Amino acid sequence: MRTLWTTRYAQRTQRMQSSAVRELLKLTEQPDVISFAGGLPAPEVFPVEEFRAACQRVLDEHGPKALQYSTTEGYRPLREMIARHTARYGIVVDADHILITSGSQQALDLIGQILLNPGDHVVVERPTYVGALQAWNAYQVEYVTVGLDDEGMKTEELEEALRSGPKFIYVLPNFHNPAGVTLALERRRHLIELAAHYGVPIVEDDPYGQLRYEGEHLPPLVVLDHQYHAHDGAPYSGNVIYLSTFSKILAPGLRLGWVIAPKEIIHKLVQAKQGADLHTSTFNQMVAYEVARGGFLDRHVRVIREVYRARRDAMLSAMARYFPDEVRWTRPQGGLFLWVVLPESVSAVQVLQEAIKERVAFVPGASFYPDGSGQNTLRLNFSNATPEKIEEGIRRLGKVLKSFLPSTDRSRVEI
Repeated sequence: MRTLWTTRYAQRTQRMQSSAVRELLKLTEQPDVISFAGGLPAPEVFPVEEFRAACQRVLDEHGPKALQYSTTEGYRPLREMIARHTARYGIVVDADHILITSGSQQALDLIGQILLNPGDHVVVERPTYVGALQAWNAYQVEYVTVGLDDEGMKTEELEEALRSGPKFIYVLPNFHNPAGVTLALERRRHLIELAAHYGVPIVEDDPYGQLRYEGEHLPPLVVLDHQYHAHDGAPYSGNVIYLSTFSKILAPGLRLGWVIAPKEIIHKLVQAKQGADLHTSTFNQMVAYEVARGGFLDRHVRVIREVYRARRDAMLSAMARYFPDEVRWTRPQGGLFLWVVLPESVSAVQVLQEAIKERVAFVPGASFYPDGSGQNTLRLNFSNATPEKIEEGIRRLGKVLKSFLPSTDRSRVEI
């Protein structure tokens, strides 16, 4: 129905869409639905008691400051702690290279504000994080996609994409959302070389990097970029903007993310953020700092890894027993997700419709493709359900899949 407002919307709203993931999260409010849909951390690992004590300390010791306006850049002790923490992974910066954002989703939006004009090209993986697409669709950009396999972005396809003159390359190198795969070391180096050759910067989104359950840590792209250019100064005189978040290692309700970037980029992001929300919640930043300091964050991350490793293993084991032979899936080394590929003739949306009748939910994969392809793919989250619920949910989903696929004796192939 047309209203007075119908003709008042900006052109950019034509490309805004509701998140299929957020809509599906409404199903989690129904207690009989086993949901593998959202990227929800396990609430039972939230450090509630530590937060309760930290809130009291902040109010007792810094009450007026915690409840006051603050600087746009963020609470300096928190930024200094992030700098110390990331230095262990080879990212050597100071607090002035860091901006605290209201979740990493705001960081994506701010990057769009300062870098993207209508019609600009952005290189993304195929599939890619749906939140990035939502953030940048409003800026009326065009996407150039590069495929994925079990070693991450197919960098042999990247050079052709870079010839389109993109503003930047967006990549999730660790435990990709939605695919669960990790970008191999040689491909990381190849990506850095191609980006340098064509003069295209990189946005490295790393919300899951600390959640590795097996295998060796791989250097972040920003570190490899620093090594490639042999900078004498800080790595952030290079070509990479790095994003991360406390959502997966403390609690998503804090809405605390951060950007690490060259100081000139931080300056522009600060200007954009001032027009958005002035600054991220002072109280939340101070509480997060109080909780994370003194080595607690390291200890807590170890607990999370153990819980999620067990849940990943439970899901993989159940899929091997209950899914038809025609179905393929990834085996993530960390993170929260794995990716399922059905035969091309099977629609994940139709599977979801039947799965909901069996009281189990997932996210159809088309949401993660800029062009709406990937109709035969889906994403499963393993962090939010207990091993017992994972077993039952995968059994239900396997039953639905078997109704779409005749049984065969073909060997299962993981991707």
